[in-house]
This record gives sequence, C-alpha cells and structure tokens, in this order.
Amino acid sequence: MTKQTRQLAAVITGQATSDGAGVKLKRIIHQQHQKAFDPFLLLDEFGSDEAVDYIGGFPSHPHRGFETVTYMLEGAMLHRDHLGNEGHLRAGDVQWMTAAHGIIHSEMPEQENGLLHGFQLWINLPAAEKMKPPHYKDIAAATIPHVSLANGGYIKVIAGDYVSDTETITGAVQGVTTQPLYLDVSLSPQQSLTIPIATQHTVLVYVYQGKLTVGTSAVVQSGPFVMNSVEEIEQAFRDYRNGALTL
Repeated sequence: MTKQTRQLAAVITGQATSDGAGVKLKRIIHQQHQKAFDPFLLLDEFGSDEAVDYIGGFPSHPHRGFETVTYMLEGAMLHRDHLGNEGHLRAGDVQWMTAAHGIIHSEMPEQENGLLHGFQLWINLPAAEKMKPPHYKDIAAATIPHVSLANGGYIKVIAGDYVSDTETITGAVQGVTTQPLYLDVSLSPQQSLTIPIATQHTVLVYVYQGKLTVGTSAVVQSGPFVMNSVEEIEQAFRDYRNGALTL
C-alpha cells in the first residue's frame, strides 16, 4: 500500500472568549470551522491559576446530538447530569459523554484555588445515533494506555488505535462510529513522529505547549484574514486599524 504524507492545510489561532458562568477559555474550533473540521464541532482549552477565571464553572445546561470529550491536565472538575450520574475528573482523567437523545449536566470546579487546565472537544454523531440513549464513560488517568518515547516523550492513547512500527496500541475508548483517534503526545526537542491516519479522516493537531513543525506548507487564518505566517496576520490587523488595508 502506498503511503501518502499529508501537508498542513491551515494554521488557526485560538480566540480568547468565555462560556458558562464566565469561565475564561481559548476557543480553537467554533461554528465557522465546522464544515472544514467535521466531525469535530468545537475545541476549547481552559487554563488558569486565577480562581476568578474558572470558579463559576458551567452550571446546568442541555446537549443533544453529539459527544463531548473532557480531558483534564490539572485541577479537578465535578460533572453531574439529570440522570443522577456523577464524574469526578482529576489530572489526566478523561470523560467521554455521549449526549445523543439529550442530557442536562453541569461541570463545576472542585477547587477554590490553584491551576485548572484542560480541554473539551465536541464530536458530531451520525444521524442514526443522534436520538439514542445518552451515556458516560469516565476514564481514570491510570487506565489510559501510555507509550514511552525517547528522552522522556510519550503518547497517551485516549481513543482509537495507535499503530507503531512494531505494535498496535488500543486506546481507552473504542467502538465510536466516527472512529476518532485521540492522542496526547509529548516529544523531546528535535524528535519526529509519524502517526498513521486513515486517508478519509479529518486531522487536527493542537499545540498547547512548545512548538511543532508539521509538513512544509501552511496557511494562517485569523478572523477575516488568511495569510502565509502569523507575522503577516498581525500586519493585516495593524493595516486595518491604521486605515492602510486597502491602500
């Protein structure tokens, strides 16, 4: 079978916003991107050591027709739903919630100070599964398969199968129709990694610490501007503010 190397199609800069009861976060994927990133609907990163930025949490709110994946890096959150389920998420834990037919839940900090840091990804459900019964899968950090790499690097296989040169590592979440591959990867400086991905799958790489080089070509998008580098995007905003955009 011929292997094809994917080229980087776009680089997106996350936008600062707030949600819930005033929780400050960075929104990487939002409604404007949904067609490009299907089945990924939304990706948020929340992270602050200032309690005022997160203490309000996400009081009871409804969902239907998709799945939410919450991955905690630091801190603790309590999830409750109208069915009586509870999920206590701490550093390294994951919750895979299938809203499907409908769920009303809350996501509240279990701390009054310190660092709270994590991500929430929304994944669309196929039409035939949108009205199925909702359910949770809480995944403790210790149960997530861990692949050691050179110089302290690692791969945490949260969902799907990671295929290396010598073995296949099965992730903590399986059996999802959209067949997601969800990995948390840490690389040492100058280290490279090839991850096999089905050609028909949408690929999203989010760099939350350090820098990463992917492929050889990129297009940078931020708001209404699409340029070749972050510097050119910043210049476009300056030109607009200074009245020089159309000169």
